[in-house]
This record gives sequence, C-alpha cells and structure tokens, in this order.
Amino acid sequence: MSQYIGRLGRRSPGAASRLRIHRRPRRVAMLSVHTSPLHQPGTGDAGGMNVYIVELAQRLAAQGIEVEIFTRATAGDLPPAVELAPGVLVRHVDAGPYEGLAKEDLPAQLCAFTHGVMQAWAGHRPGYYDLVHSHYWLSGHVGWLAAQRWGVPLVHAMHTMAKVKNANLAEGDTPEPLARVIGETQIVDAADRLIANTGEEADELVRHYDADPAKVAVVHPGVNLARFRPADGRAAARARLGLPQDALIPLFAGRIQPLKAPDVLLRAVGILLGERPELRSRLVVPVVGGPSGSGLAKPEGLQKLAARLGITDVVRFHPPVAQDRLADWFRAASVLVVPSYSESFGLVAIEAQATGTPVLAAAVGGLPVAVRDGETGFLVQGHDPAAYARVLRTFADEPHLVERMGAAAARHARSFGWDASAAATAEVYTAALQSRRRRVRSPHGQRHG
Repeated sequence: MSQYIGRLGRRSPGAASRLRIHRRPRRVAMLSVHTSPLHQPGTGDAGGMNVYIVELAQRLAAQGIEVEIFTRATAGDLPPAVELAPGVLVRHVDAGPYEGLAKEDLPAQLCAFTHGVMQAWAGHRPGYYDLVHSHYWLSGHVGWLAAQRWGVPLVHAMHTMAKVKNANLAEGDTPEPLARVIGETQIVDAADRLIANTGEEADELVRHYDADPAKVAVVHPGVNLARFRPADGRAAARARLGLPQDALIPLFAGRIQPLKAPDVLLRAVGILLGERPELRSRLVVPVVGGPSGSGLAKPEGLQKLAARLGITDVVRFHPPVAQDRLADWFRAASVLVVPSYSESFGLVAIEAQATGTPVLAAAVGGLPVAVRDGETGFLVQGHDPAAYARVLRTFADEPHLVERMGAAAARHARSFGWDASAAATAEVYTAALQSRRRRVRSPHGQRHG
C-alpha cells in the first residue's frame, strides 16, 4: 500500500496544518447520479454507497468543508434542494422519467444530468465549487466534464469496477457491459485523484485500468459508531425484534441479488439441517433486504429456493429497514453472513462488528480488511455452501464463540470511525488541489501527478 498516496503522513505537522488552512476546498460538488443519499439502503440500487456518501458528507461539513450532492430526481414532487445536515445540501436534477428507469438506462440521461448540474453552477459566482467528487462511473462522466468546465480537480471513487465484477460473476448474473468498461477507463485517466477503499482495490485500479499509482489514495470507509454499537446487548435486541433468546441466528442483510449471494446462506442452512436436524428448533435465519439489480428479474426467487430446500420454517424474510433498526438486527444476530462474490469493502461487515456481532464472509474484495479471520469472524475461500455450513456448525457447537468474537469485533470496528475517513478524504482533496495548481503554473501545462 505504501506505493499509493493514501499514506498521508510524511509532511511535518506544521506543514500539514498550513495546507489544511490554506489549501483545503471550501465547497465540494459531490455527484451521485444513479442513487440518492436520501433513499433507504437495501432498496433498489441503494446500498453501501448511499451510506458512504451521507456519512462522508456530514463529517466533511463538520470539519469545515461544505458539500452539495447532485443526484437524479426520481419523483416529480421532490424539492429542488434539501438540507441533509448543516453544510450538506442535496440537489435533485431532472434527467429522464422519474420512475421506471433502470440503472442500465441512465447513460442515455447523462447529458440531461450534466445540463442540470451546469444550470446550478451558472447561478453562482465564479469559483463557487473548489472540487468535484464523483461516485460510481456514471457520476464520473458528469464529474469529468464539470471539473474541466470549472477548472477544478476531479476526485473519483469507483465503489465497484466492471472488470472486477465480471471476473467474479455469480451463476445467472449479468455481466457488466463493454460501455461501462470503456467509461471507467476514461474516468481513471481523467481524474486528478482516485479514492480506493483498500490496498487491494488500489492494486485493481492499477492492474485492470492502468491507473497511475501516484493518483490513487487508499481511504478506508468508516462506520457510524454512535449508531452501530453494542448498546444494551443481544438479549434486549432479540426481545425488541421478537426473536427467541436461545436461537442460533445467522443474518443476511443487504440487497437481494446474485452478486450478494444470499442463496449461499440458504443452501448452507439446508446442508446444516440435513446433518444436524436437532438444530431446527433453535435456528432462525433472517433475510433483511429487497430485490435489486439482476435480482429484480426473479423477486421471489429466494423464497422459492427456501421452499425447495425445505427450510421455510426457519427463514424469515423482512423488507429493508432504517439504519437504527438495522443496528438492532445486527445486535440480535449470532453472526452476520456476507457471502458476496464481489465487495469493494463491505460496510455491513464493519457495522455488524461495531454492534458486537462476528461476521462470516467470503474472502473477496475489501472483506479481508473488514474482518480479521479467526478473531472477529471467519473468512471463507469461495462460495461452496458446505464451507459456510461448517462455520455455522462451529457457532452452534461453541456457544461462547459468539460473545468472544463479538467483543473482539467491537474493538476492531472502533478503528473505522467516519471522522478519520473524512479527514483522510480531505487530505486527498488537498493533494488534488495542489496538483491542479502546479499544472496551472507549469509553463507547458504538463500533468505532474
């Protein structure tokens, strides 16, 4: 990881302080085309990225950097702008029909979205926005144009990458189109700085997209430690949710689509009960989330799988819930199961650990950073349900494991606060602004990284 500028600790404290005072942006235009920070995570295309944008924007504002988030309007009655928090404004941009537009259809609306962003900018004095921070490749294309037009740096966060997803497709999932691969390649080249969640993601940007390592910064996402905490414990959370106190509760929480692989958990439970039928009386398997992406094609597919496996009596399907309620689900669980085929980080894994719950996860993407294997949970290579069933059996046979690993998980999660993530992101902004100024001052206009 040391090859990346994410290691932001080499300047003297005095120099860093002067840079923050004189070089940090005052106001950032943050772009999230396809999903609004106001949407409920776990529904449609809303997920970890929504949480990321909301938490990051609020913490940046608290640290003195105003944020305006541009997102596509999905209803006709939405106000043009909504104050999300002091210093954080969400702007709704009209681009295409409000409803019934899939994420795959949005590239055709980027021109309209860009027009809306430019209209908002035209109403301000010159230099109103100091920097553009785009999230996901669709936003990156709007950010590319806006940053060039305004003469400011572009900082981009991929969140997911087409080449990585296509290399780790779940059975029956739809590959990302070539247009996205081309678009991501263009953004990587155009951006002044790229923010990666982990060192592995930084490596993937360099390996798959030929990113300049000097432009890549590693900044771990955070967790809202005030919301996701052990609080009054597992027993109280189970009582609030109507769950049995003595149950083994492996929880899935997230969007229901092949990429997230909730079917792996259900198949693992089927194997476990086939081997240990006596566990049926004390096993509860909540699935909290809604269909998304390619999962929308078969919204009842997971329920039908549970029926075929003969486990409908132990599986409980619940719609997505608000963050405070989700924290209770995490507290109530014996273990959160994250069997995804691809995760840039896996925020739910850190959120669950912050409440004192261990995690059983696939060893993909950022999950090996989020989960300490054998200490705060278990990592599984691959997606064989039998491997997940073996770990669930371990939790069933060793009742003290949940509390021991849960305590270690809560300690581990405390190092992932959003304040630290926002401060590191602000340092990336500072580096991007410095780089832009050096290029402007250069007599030949060369790019100097």
